[in-house]
Amino acid sequence: MASTSDSDTASVSNVAENRRRICDEFAAVAGTDSAVAQCYLAENEWDMERALNSFFEADLENVFDVDISPEGETSLKAKRQKAEEKPSGDCVDLTADSPGSAPKPSEEDDQKLSLISWNVDGLDTDNLAERARGLCSYLVLYTPDVVFLQELIPPYVQYLKKRATSYLIVEGGEDGYFTGMMLKKSRVKFTESEIVTYPTTQMMRNLLVAQVDFKGQKLCLMTSHLESCKGHAQERMKQLRVVMERMREAPGDVTVLFGGDTNLRDTEVAKVGLPPSVYDVWERLGKQEHCRYTWDTKTNSNKTVPYISRCRFDRVYIRPATTEGVPRLAPDHMALLGLEKLDCGRYTSDHWGIYCSFSAG
Repeated sequence: MASTSDSDTASVSNVAENRRRICDEFAAVAGTDSAVAQCYLAENEWDMERALNSFFEADLENVFDVDISPEGETSLKAKRQKAEEKPSGDCVDLTADSPGSAPKPSEEDDQKLSLISWNVDGLDTDNLAERARGLCSYLVLYTPDVVFLQELIPPYVQYLKKRATSYLIVEGGEDGYFTGMMLKKSRVKFTESEIVTYPTTQMMRNLLVAQVDFKGQKLCLMTSHLESCKGHAQERMKQLRVVMERMREAPGDVTVLFGGDTNLRDTEVAKVGLPPSVYDVWERLGKQEHCRYTWDTKTNSNKTVPYISRCRFDRVYIRPATTEGVPRLAPDHMALLGLEKLDCGRYTSDHWGIYCSFSAG
C-alpha cells in the first residue's frame, strides 16, 4: 500500500503533466509560446475555453502600438490616457494566484520576502508584447512580493496595470523611460513613496523610494537605474553615494532593500565604499558564479554588439534593521531569470533578472 506522501507525490506529478499538456494545446491553438499559455491558463483556473477567450479578447496590439520618437510623444500620451480610461472590468490578471495551482506555502516560506529586480529594456520595442508576457510568466512562477523594474516606458506600464492587477505599481516617472516597483497587494502594505532626483544626471535617472510594511516589518524599498556607459563613471559614483547615504540614514527599526541596474564596476564600488551596515546580497551568499553576470552578450543575443561583455551591472543591497529586538532580514537564495528564449527567438530582456528571497532572523 502506497504511503500518503507517495500518493501526494503521484498526484502532484499527474497535475503537472496534465498542465504541461494543456499548455501545449493552448500554444498550438493560439499560436503563442508556453509562457503565455501558462499565464492565461493559470488566471482562468486551467479552463482551456475560458483561457482562449481571454487571450483573443486581449487588446495587446493597441497597448504596444508605440512611437517613441519626439513626433510620436503626443500620440503616445493620448494612447496612455485612453488606456487609463478603460474600465477595469476588462482586465485579465496574469499574475493572480490560481486556486489549487500550487501547494500552500509552509509557515516558514510564508514569512519569507521574495524580490525580483530586472531591467526590462522597454526602449527596445521589438517583440515588446511577447517580452512583457514573458515577464508576467516569471511573476506567475515566482510570485514575488516586490518587483523592481528599470527601463519602463508608459505602454509597458499600462500593460502591467491591465495584466498584473494583483500588484500595486509605483512609477518613478511618466515620460521617456523610468523605473518602477510592483508590490504584491495581498502581502505588502504600501505607505508612501518619493522620487529623489540626481541633480547632475544627463540620462533622466533618479532614485525611487517606497515605505512599506511586510508581515509587521517596516521596509524601505529603493530602486534606480544609475548612469550608463564607461565614460560616466564619476556621475554613477555620485549617484551611488546618494543611494548609500539614504540607506545608512534610514531609521534603525527599518530594513532597507535596494535593487536595480547600477551599471557599476567593482572598482567604482571600492572607491565609494559601502557603509558598515550595508552589504551586497550576491557577495553575502558566497559570490555564486552562476549568478555573477547579469549583462552577458556571450549568451544573451537581444543586442547585436561586435564584442563580448560580461558584467554584474544589476545588484541588490540590503541594510538590515539595526534596532535590537526588530526582526532582521537576511538573504537565503539568489537566482538569475530570463535565461530561456521566448518563441519569438529573443529573451525577455537584454539583462537577466535577479530573484532573491530573504528570511527573518
